[in-house]
Amino acid sequence: MIVPDENTSYRRILIVAWPIILSSISVPLLALVDTAVIGNLGDAALLGAIAIGGMIFNFIYWGFGFLRMGTTGLIAQEVGREHWLNVRAILYRAGLLGILIGVSLVLTQSLIASAAFSIIDGSHSVESAAMEYFQIRILGAPISLANLAIIGFLLGCQDTRGLLVIQISVNLINIVLDLLFVVVFNMSVTGVALASVLAEIFALGLGMIFVAGQLRRQGLSIRPAWVEVWQPQALFRMLAVNRDIMIRTLSLTFGFAWFTNQGAAGGDITLAANTVLIQFVTFSAFFLDGIALAAETLVGQAIGARRRRLVERIVVLSTHLSIATAIMMAIVIYLSGNLVISVLTNVVQVREFAAIYFLWVVAAPLISVWCYLLDGVFIGATRTAEMRNAMVASLAIYLAIWWLTKPFENHGLWLSLMAYYVARSLTLFVYLPRLIRGVEEPKT
Repeated sequence: MIVPDENTSYRRILIVAWPIILSSISVPLLALVDTAVIGNLGDAALLGAIAIGGMIFNFIYWGFGFLRMGTTGLIAQEVGREHWLNVRAILYRAGLLGILIGVSLVLTQSLIASAAFSIIDGSHSVESAAMEYFQIRILGAPISLANLAIIGFLLGCQDTRGLLVIQISVNLINIVLDLLFVVVFNMSVTGVALASVLAEIFALGLGMIFVAGQLRRQGLSIRPAWVEVWQPQALFRMLAVNRDIMIRTLSLTFGFAWFTNQGAAGGDITLAANTVLIQFVTFSAFFLDGIALAAETLVGQAIGARRRRLVERIVVLSTHLSIATAIMMAIVIYLSGNLVISVLTNVVQVREFAAIYFLWVVAAPLISVWCYLLDGVFIGATRTAEMRNAMVASLAIYLAIWWLTKPFENHGLWLSLMAYYVARSLTLFVYLPRLIRGVEEPKT
């Protein structure tokens, strides 16, 4: 683990960040294999089922992303204070909360499925196969949500290399099981779903090995004293942090769902072109998020150690690295755009339409870089109330600008999305001086 100090450098931030970036980039590979395995069965309905089922679970697990984000900030601060008993207790509180939420999802799966499929307009064969996928995947919800707490723990402890090992190992296990269940045993979508559940179980076991290693280095057992875990004041603080992050996440989810929905309202070609273009935004986010997550854990530890000047230094260095990364991503997107678009779609109309709006995605990393970084800083500081307020205000600004720019059609839609990034950045930046002033200094 890298302990931040006044000599924290660009190199130290990058040492924390690069495994996160590689881990994030490896995730789409699994979706690609799922698609390839099912796509070669010769039934388009099965491919649609995987897409719909994956979308449902992405929405569910992203909605409960507070289990990762809240855990990272709280643990990083306790690591900075060197209160390792509290670190262990936070992990178990978050993990148990994840399991309880997951069990609730399993018990209410019929209601979730009914709500999800009521807003999805798929054919009977697609929905039937998607339901089959859903009924298997939902059984892994308690494990998947507990894993979010483990990820938060590892990030809070700066064990990003461990996180990378887990992510790559799980992806490889999942791919092998995909091939075994689908190609060898002909289990179709059921096989893909079962592979995902078993891979999550493997991730939990491997994650606990890394957790045990971190705790053992501090002279602690992985088994907590439950009186440490059940501390009402600490539990209520965790719930408050998670509540604010959940509101923030739901607002963010609504914002991007609105973008997709308005693209769909513009017709099939507009929707397809925007879907292609948003892949560039997602790709650049992997790199920007890597720096932001590094800042998240370093800021949290510096705050826990009561070192205000160190917090300022981490913010400044992370800003420089984020700007450099954003410029690099803008150049890469600009130079590779035509090639990537031609690979992603062979529909001439979609290619031509995407080219019209391409400069928006070139500008996206340069505009969004600030909100990614500030998100990391505020999560590390567990200033989640400010994040919640900033996101709700930004969403209102986004929708207002979308309404004002409706006459510009898809250009107006992209402009409103860029304004959303700017609003998120500015509303958080307003709170930044107060965050830094609020860092306690050591008593002399």
